[in-house]
Amino acid sequence: MADLPASLLAPAARRWTLASGALALLPLLLQLPPLLAGVFAVVAVITALASGPRVLPVPVRVLLVLGMLAAVYWQLGARPGRDTGCALLAAMLALKSSELRSLRDARSLLGFALFAPFAAFLLDQGPLTMGLAVLAALATLLTLQRLARAEGGAPNAPLRGQLRGVGRLLALGLPLALAAFWLFPRLSEPLWGLPERAVGKPGLSDRMDPSEWLDLMADDAPALRVTFFGAVPAPEQRYWRGPVMTHFDGRRWERDPYSDRRPPAPVTRAAPQWEYQIDYEPTDRRQLVALDLPLHAPAGAMLGADYSLRSTQSLSSLTRWRLQSAPAARYIEPLTTFQRQVALQLPPGFNPRTAALARQWRQDAGDNDAAIVSRALEWVRSTFAYTLSTEAPGRDSVDEFLFDQQAGYCQHFSSSFVVLMRNAGIPARVVTGFAGGQRNPYGGYFVVRRMDAHAWAEVWLPQRGWVRVDPTAAVAPERIYDTLEDRLGSGAGTTLEGRWLQLGQVGDFLRRGWNDLVLSFDANRQQQLLRPLGVDKLEPAQLIGIFIAFAGAALGWMAWLLARGERERDPLLRAWHRLGRRYARHDLAREPAETATDWAQRVHRQRPDPALISLSQRFVQARYAGAKLDPSLVRDLHRHRPSTGATS
Repeated sequence: MADLPASLLAPAARRWTLASGALALLPLLLQLPPLLAGVFAVVAVITALASGPRVLPVPVRVLLVLGMLAAVYWQLGARPGRDTGCALLAAMLALKSSELRSLRDARSLLGFALFAPFAAFLLDQGPLTMGLAVLAALATLLTLQRLARAEGGAPNAPLRGQLRGVGRLLALGLPLALAAFWLFPRLSEPLWGLPERAVGKPGLSDRMDPSEWLDLMADDAPALRVTFFGAVPAPEQRYWRGPVMTHFDGRRWERDPYSDRRPPAPVTRAAPQWEYQIDYEPTDRRQLVALDLPLHAPAGAMLGADYSLRSTQSLSSLTRWRLQSAPAARYIEPLTTFQRQVALQLPPGFNPRTAALARQWRQDAGDNDAAIVSRALEWVRSTFAYTLSTEAPGRDSVDEFLFDQQAGYCQHFSSSFVVLMRNAGIPARVVTGFAGGQRNPYGGYFVVRRMDAHAWAEVWLPQRGWVRVDPTAAVAPERIYDTLEDRLGSGAGTTLEGRWLQLGQVGDFLRRGWNDLVLSFDANRQQQLLRPLGVDKLEPAQLIGIFIAFAGAALGWMAWLLARGERERDPLLRAWHRLGRRYARHDLAREPAETATDWAQRVHRQRPDPALISLSQRFVQARYAGAKLDPSLVRDLHRHRPSTGATS
């Protein structure tokens, strides 16, 4: 198709093209870092306004490209990843309007813009991204229709007619797309995985650091959703166990990377036992959580020696896990010499005041480890306060917390408690994960948010083994000063806040439905698709057969719509052509150059039929003479049948 001059790209067509491109770019911008997305949006607007009907000079475009690359490097660094590639795509689309001159340029921009929603799905598959992508696709189809009519010099149809045309296009392809999604046999494991992100999402990691935890705890986005089958644990039992930290360098805790290679220690379980399902939001990490303590690892995960779960693959999309847990009554085997050394490890020369206090407590308690633990908790209960407003830690961070500040949040409490226990000769470690969870009244499941991230301690006591101790929970209620709920303004203290909370629960219920219907539909669920009809499992051959049947029906639907779309839109002309086809079956078809009146008279001479003469005269008057259309004419044309020689 020959390119048209720039003057033929009317201002209205340019505005439609830019608006459609902006809608396509929007879902991708929402998944990028806010500052970077803002830069791209500003550059896109400035470029669209500055370019106008003329192309921006090459030096200006080069400077803009270099500036955008610098912005990507500033926010994401030089690390490759999904978000880096998506950011570069967004940068190119933000500058694409600088070349918008002709109809060909407009089509090119729209074609490239459609890559943006697809790229957004690499970062998020939520209903908002899907809704914006559908809106962008509709806007693009509408704009392409307008460009096609502009190229042919035809006036634009009313918006309702344009929407009807877009609806027909969607109706053509949607049944086949749904059949492919639900019925095309899926692989249990993908042939390839998604690349990592340059900047990971907030989530539990292999280390615990104050600055990283504040970012995680200030995020109220859901981390996981839990559905219980049977008994539901009490609030004080809802500890969601994640990575276990054993190595301490004086400031930062890290997990033992070799714990995955050792089997978990045998334990005697206590009642009750919980069975539940976790829908885990993507984190681009491998850490999983389970209710303390999991009985075994589900398929696709590993259970470490410290009873922490890790996925065998990076959690780059929504995953579903079926688990069982029960609290430990006691550990059967004692610690080995090596395990005891690991659980007592401390960097030399740090926190001398804590070491001196621990020695004094050991001297007072003798061999009674439980007495030292109780004394520490009583000290927390009587003296310490909970707050998020803490000073940056110095070299001896535990000394500063225990003797100077005496206020902090869970990371400070758990870390200092474990250091104090280790200095007293009690094996101890830090456990990270989540605590709590809010029940959604509409879906009957529990939502655990990122802000529920928590850290607690475990100590090894004779005859019992590892025992959970949460020093943060020992803080007296009257000394809880600054909480996440205060900072985020959550709660239901007023009617407005209560309604907002209720709307949030409804929204999360809808999001969970989307996850259940679309995102978690994998090969296992596909094989169980017909279980309500009594078919326990669909074999691949059966799936292929069902898919072929539905795909064939969808293709037939497409063929019928296409054939139906070829018919004449004018009901009067459509009825007249149908009448002509009836006479053609009797070798009385109208010639291409024959008028309606001449044809009716010719037929009348061979088969006398005054009714056909009358219909042809009424048709000519309504079609060509500007006479008002008589509604009965279309009905009479449909009812008329070729005569055998008498009047009809």
